[in-house]
This record gives sequence, structure tokens and C-alpha cells, in this order.
Amino acid sequence: MAAPHKIRAYAQVAATREQIDIEQHTPLVKKLASMLVARLPASVDINDLIQVGIIGLMEAAKQFDASQGVQFETFASQRIRGAMLDELRREDWMPRQTRRNSRQIEAAINTLEQQLGRPPLESEIAEFMALPLEQYQEMLGDCRGISLVHFSDFEDDEGNSSGQHVENVVDENSHEPADILASAAFRNALVEAIKLLPERDQLVMSLYYEQELNLKEIGAVLGVSESRVCQLHSQAVTRLRSRLRDWT
Repeated sequence: MAAPHKIRAYAQVAATREQIDIEQHTPLVKKLASMLVARLPASVDINDLIQVGIIGLMEAAKQFDASQGVQFETFASQRIRGAMLDELRREDWMPRQTRRNSRQIEAAINTLEQQLGRPPLESEIAEFMALPLEQYQEMLGDCRGISLVHFSDFEDDEGNSSGQHVENVVDENSHEPADILASAAFRNALVEAIKLLPERDQLVMSLYYEQELNLKEIGAVLGVSESRVCQLHSQAVTRLRSRLRDWT
């Protein structure tokens, strides 16, 4: 038979779960969906993310244990984000052509940085790719939502796996991506890579990730449109991917 103090603890947890009002916490789901969709292509429907997030919220309410000393909002936020990200992975939200364009931009930046010994200007990247500046910037906007590392990095332009990298995914001796991202060496490399970004790109990254401003708010700070901020963010992430290629 369970000890009296354990019985009281179980009763407290059960009571806490009953008190969690799903509807009361739906604004949290909408907030997280808005923050996430700002990093994704326009083809992603925020309402789809909200629906998946509600499911994540309901699961969080079932699993929440108040005796662990964690606020429900903190616990639920992790579950909601996880549900949304899982759905995005299943749906493969970035079109293949967009991924191909992203790789082309990254390759151009990498080549130009080696040739110039500095981060290339947008105009220089566009010229290297034989594109009008406006078309290059539109391409950047389409690449919204690109991450530092994604599974398509292990495929060629035709969608075929590149063998060695995919094999490492199931290699028991290989490092987990989460372990790499959490490693001190990677964090140091990322910090150094950010320091080498153009000043404006550094500012965009700081306002977005440190100050947690949305794209519209960053646009107000920089005096540019929201879509322009989206382009700058995509370009900054692509620059970082180019410098951190050895970590993929």
C-alpha cells in the first residue's frame, strides 16, 4: 500500500490536471504558432499549426505533474512546439526546388567568401548567380524557414541519399544531432560564425533570437518592410550554414 504522503501527492497531481483549462491556454498555442510560422514558407498554414498545437496542449495537460516543480506553461510550451515540429517534419513543408535554391545560394556564398576573404554583398551574390538583385532577394524570401541543419542536406539535387551521411543516422557509434548542437565546440563555432556576419545580419539575428522580436517589429527597428527582414534572416542563416558546413 502506498505511503500517506505519496497518496497525497498523487491526489494533488490529479487535482492539478483537472484544474487545467485547455481553452484558457489556447492563446499560448496561437502565440507559439505565430512565432514558428514566421520562420516558415508562406505555404504553411498557421491554422494547421494551431490545430496540431492544441493536440500537443491536451497531451501536456494529461502528462503534467505539478510535483516536479515546473510551471504548466513551461511544460506545455515544450510539448506544443514538439507537436508542431513533428507535424512539419512529416509534411516536409519546404518544396524540393526551394531546398535546391537554398543550396545554390549557400554554395555561391561559400565560393565568394573564399575568393573575397570577406562576406559577399547581396549584389555580389546575385551577380555570381547570374540573377537580377530583385530575383535573388525573392529567392531568399522563398527560403524562409531554412534551418542550420536539415535532413535534405544528406540528399543530392535529385532527392537521392548521399549514402555515407544517411548511414550515420542509424550508426550506433555516430553522434546524435541534438548532442552536436548542445556541444560546447559547436556553440563556440556558432558564436564565432555569427561574429563574422555583416553587421546588419548580426543585428537581425540578435533582435530575432535574443530580443525575440517578430519580423514586423524588426522591420520597424531597421526601417524596412517585414518581407525584407525575412530576406535578411534567410540570408544570415544561409551564411551560417556555409560556415558550419563541417558540422552537418
